[in-house]
Amino acid sequence: MSRRLSAKKRTLLRRGTAAVEFAMVLPVFLVFVFGLAEYGKAQMTANMLQNACRDAARWGSTEGVTTSEVQQRVRDLMAPAIGTAVPITVIVRDASVFDGEDPEVLETDEYVDLPTVELSDAEPRQMFIVRASLSYDEASIIPWPLLKNMTLTGMSFMRHE
Repeated sequence: MSRRLSAKKRTLLRRGTAAVEFAMVLPVFLVFVFGLAEYGKAQMTANMLQNACRDAARWGSTEGVTTSEVQQRVRDLMAPAIGTAVPITVIVRDASVFDGEDPEVLETDEYVDLPTVELSDAEPRQMFIVRASLSYDEASIIPWPLLKNMTLTGMSFMRHE
């Protein structure tokens, strides 16, 4: 009996090896690809949130715009990216504490404690902040354990006209 495999058997053996290698590599590859896509979506959402805050703050700096209109503007600008069902927390606060020679340094959760401001009653040159945040769990396409409980935040400072 010959120890050499026929050409047909060698071809079948190579095909079987390729199938096993493919079955081992495919899950790792898919996790990498979907993880990369989900991270890209998180980054895009964070950038859009930042731009929505900047645009709403710029619009809110003009005369006659109310605080609730600015908050709704942020939500409207974010709707194409995340839909209208995702809850977005939008705050508009008086940022006068940052005026002066020695401005305060605040932690991220301390912005909520700043005094509220009604933009339609704001003084000229009064500084205010528009800050929006959302839970990425609510906006994700594929729930990803590495991005679980992540909060995306956008913020913009502006002076009232």
